[in-house]
Amino acid sequence: MDKTLHFFNSKPTVIKETKSFSGGFGNETQFVGRNKSSQAQIKYHLKKRHTFGKMTMAIVDQKGDTITELTPGKSKGINIVSWSYRKKQPKVATGKTFSFGGFTTPIVPAGIYTARITKGKETFEHPFELVYDSKLQISEADRKLKNKIVTQLYDMIESLAYKVYELDTYLEYAATVKNKKISAQLNKLKETMVVTTGDNYVGAAEPQLREKMTDLFQKVENNYGAPTANELMNLKIIGTRLNEANKSLDKLKKKYKLNSRVELMSFEAFLRSK
Repeated sequence: MDKTLHFFNSKPTVIKETKSFSGGFGNETQFVGRNKSSQAQIKYHLKKRHTFGKMTMAIVDQKGDTITELTPGKSKGINIVSWSYRKKQPKVATGKTFSFGGFTTPIVPAGIYTARITKGKETFEHPFELVYDSKLQISEADRKLKNKIVTQLYDMIESLAYKVYELDTYLEYAATVKNKKISAQLNKLKETMVVTTGDNYVGAAEPQLREKMTDLFQKVENNYGAPTANELMNLKIIGTRLNEANKSLDKLKKKYKLNSRVELMSFEAFLRSK
């Protein structure tokens, strides 16, 4: 009771990988209680309500990488913060339309994670465990392959997003110096990377690299087992296209000395930006 912040221990959380579509039909005529939460719950006690200064909460993996950030409870007494054991959605390249597959938030693999609360100058950490449902007949090898491919696609989506940010910044420069030749070549390349026409109400544009990448990301993540042979083949094709787009952009940067003319955010700063 005298500690500034005290974490309560909890049993391992079973990752819920299946989905239910039954809904609450007929509940209005029954006495129905809410099921126990399937989310991981981080429970802690605060000696005093946090009023002044910054207080943050992050979920960290065993490598020390931040998986996601949560809003901490700041009330005096017991606080409970729930986490759906999902990563935040990847940062997706900007285009004329939404890329709905990019809204996917992948489930993290089972393992030990750490809840890290920063309260002013003090940091408090608490490990907790996520485990798979033993009733599901999914092999460890299939899980590892799925996680590997989902992670690979996640990184590719964010890599493409940064390349499109670079390209857009160079387009702004070309417009400023009124160089139509640079603009034309950059726009031609951009058209292969993201949808550049239409809007979210008229989806008539052909899907480009961003759309194909995020659609595959969504399909692989939403399947319970390992990726199919067809999905792995699509990944290979998309990876080749991404490499080709990167090489084309590098050639334009070198040809017109764009790196020396334009200041860019770092990849890390870009991921943190809104």
